[in-house]
Amino acid sequence: MLKQILIKLPRKLQKSDLLDSSGSDSGNHTSNSGNGIQCTNIGNSISSRLSVVKRVSSAVFPASIMVGVEAVEPNLSFTDVSILQKQSLFISKLNLCCEVSDFSDPDKTSAEQDLKHQTLIELVDFVSTGSAKFNEPAIAAMCKMCAVNLFRVFPPKYRSNSISGEVEDEEPMFDASWSNLQLVYDLLLGFITCSSLDAKVVKKYVDHSFISRLLDLFDSEDPRERDCLKTILHRIYGKLMVHRPFVRKAVSNIIYRFVFETERHNGIAELLEIFGSIISGFAVPLKEEHKMFLWKALIPLHKPKLVGVYHQQLTFCVVQFIDKDLKLANSVIKGLLKYWPVTNSQKELMFISELEEVLEMTSMAEFLKIMVPLFRRIAFCLNSSHYQVAERTHLLWNNEHILNLVTHNRQVIFPLIFPALERNSENHWNQAVLNLTQSIKKMLSEMDEELVLACRQKMEEENSQSIEATEKRKLTWERLETAANVILPAACPVTC
Repeated sequence: MLKQILIKLPRKLQKSDLLDSSGSDSGNHTSNSGNGIQCTNIGNSISSRLSVVKRVSSAVFPASIMVGVEAVEPNLSFTDVSILQKQSLFISKLNLCCEVSDFSDPDKTSAEQDLKHQTLIELVDFVSTGSAKFNEPAIAAMCKMCAVNLFRVFPPKYRSNSISGEVEDEEPMFDASWSNLQLVYDLLLGFITCSSLDAKVVKKYVDHSFISRLLDLFDSEDPRERDCLKTILHRIYGKLMVHRPFVRKAVSNIIYRFVFETERHNGIAELLEIFGSIISGFAVPLKEEHKMFLWKALIPLHKPKLVGVYHQQLTFCVVQFIDKDLKLANSVIKGLLKYWPVTNSQKELMFISELEEVLEMTSMAEFLKIMVPLFRRIAFCLNSSHYQVAERTHLLWNNEHILNLVTHNRQVIFPLIFPALERNSENHWNQAVLNLTQSIKKMLSEMDEELVLACRQKMEEENSQSIEATEKRKLTWERLETAANVILPAACPVTC
């Protein structure tokens, strides 16, 4: 046993010396690995390039953690090395992939791009086996490679003037380097989801800076990249619990900047989709921090005119909050009324649909607090000249829970909506809306005929008073005009 140990020590020393001198050795030499596999001159040239990459990234990922790591040529296959050398080969291949390829020039030689692409495929296959074990140097090298390849600033010329999806027929923009980016994302996802990964070590490298730059990538024009980011961020949130408050705060800041400053961001829908599942996992009773996210971030997201791009995900998040705390329904309805669209009919349709979902979860106690301003708004929608808005508002009465709320509070609600129904019967141009109006009037009469008659009588009285006030105002103006003509002296010629 002692003899075997003594034999191994010089070999490690000789191998590391060989790696250090590979950049200066100009001969057609070959190096032998621990298992006797012969490497070509290509492998030696790659090793010399790796030393440059190591120096560049040493400030971010210190090389001190690499001390004692056995170097292996990156052109070897994982099947050609021993189990003990696979970690070193993994790091060598990651370092090779730290060289960023330029896909903007189609005439540029693709030899290096092909080599990097093949190496990334090997890394993805190695991580996907599930049997890989990652020590701290491997984790550091992995995070460094992802940072070099993924973190970038999007050129302004590739940014649209609004969030993606503003125009339904707009073609999405695809990144020219997606073939490699996809492999890097697949590798990062497999790495994060690895069951053997030590979260205590990973959090040192997947830190706040790493997560912030990852969140910046959600502004990518490429929907495929945003979809990958969505999955990876969700996995990071689940794996690294210590970073959860920071992720929530960082996403809140993105939403604040979008709502109150730029109104331009491509990844709001994906971020809300992540938060939909996060909110469903919140403990009850909700923390004040979580309620503030609803009040300060989610509800103001109804303000931008392009809310339709992410409205489905936004509605899901809002409904999840109300499911956790029914008292929040009052705040949500107040927010909807605050940001209710006046001139955008398509946005108004979305608000009515969301309102119906919220009212389905609203208790009687919360409904009493908001019903007066709510049904004043509903009365306006019933009279909308846009037939889809008017029709969708009439259909609210088909919801049993909403109808039950109205029935129990008909003494307050009937006087608010009955004048709107009468105006529809007399003036609305659309036949479908007229038919729905007649159906609702019939339903109200069956519910409480005396109250309907009282509302009609009150409306007639108000109309009579309004006509009288108009006539009185007209007579008053006529008397003022007559008096002005009598008092006004004859026009005198102006002398200069």
